[in-house]
Amino acid sequence: NSTNMSSTSSHAIKNRTNAKDVFITPKALALMHITTIPSEYTDGIWLDPCANSNNYYDQFPSETKNRCELLEGTNFLEYNEPVDVICSNPPYSILDDWFKHTISLKPKCFSYLIGIGNLTARRIEWCEKAGYGLTTMKMLKVKEWYGMSIIVVFEKDKKSIMTIDRKVWNQDNQLEI
Repeated sequence: NSTNMSSTSSHAIKNRTNAKDVFITPKALALMHITTIPSEYTDGIWLDPCANSNNYYDQFPSETKNRCELLEGTNFLEYNEPVDVICSNPPYSILDDWFKHTISLKPKCFSYLIGIGNLTARRIEWCEKAGYGLTTMKMLKVKEWYGMSIIVVFEKDKKSIMTIDRKVWNQDNQLEI
């Protein structure tokens, strides 16, 4: 019975009717996330696409920075200004649209803090098809958040640190055809 399950169980999350997308990244974690981005991008135009708390925006190393915040009337999915680096903790309920829009903006680098289960082969393939390599992954745990999280960094025209095998294997170690 899902009514007796805790609000952080995977069943409860899967079956909820309203997305809970506002999870404020602790300030120290936001800074650690920012420092995973290679220093070669420090002087570029930085964007925090969900700047609710400014924990990212206020710590960006560049003086040239922009922000969006849906709760303040600026929707990242409508943002179309030039940008070199995008860095944030995006809303998981619209992550496909988020990745597609990120790619459409053609930043030199983008980095997101997402649930580890949200790093899907399909999303990685979208990025690779657009010329982005997954160059950094850092796994971590935030006590109040469900499951493990991961910081991912994608860089334009860089080689990915992982490969994807789309073959399907069965329990008998046989390749499914």
